Amino acid sequence: MQDRPKLTGVNRLLLAFVNSWKGFKGAFRFEAAFRQEVLLAIVLVPLGAWLGKTGIEKALLVGSVLFVLIVELLNTGIETVVDRIGLERHELSGLAKDVGSTAVLLALLFLAVIWAGVLLG
Repeated sequence: MQDRPKLTGVNRLLLAFVNSWKGFKGAFRFEAAFRQEVLLAIVLVPLGAWLGKTGIEKALLVGSVLFVLIVELLNTGIETVVDRIGLERHELSGLAKDVGSTAVLLALLFLAVIWAGVLLG
């Protein structure tokens, strides 16, 4: 591998943003669950910002939605790496995917608990 100079400052930030945007587009294009959660976020983020009475409530409502997206992206990364290694069935590959899926489920439960707690008092 050829050594290339490391980017610094604004150039590094721009490249990081470009790579992040490519990741977002890839997840949106190939993952139905991520598309569904983005649609949920489009509805819930403004709703959470509107329904929250205090800054803390708004942060909890909006943050719990963003947390679901973050966990789904990490799950997608795990699934992608497992599939890249090989498509044959293996106990550890299945476990890795199942654990990632469980993390998404827990993030969704976290969202429900936060929204219920804030909105129902």
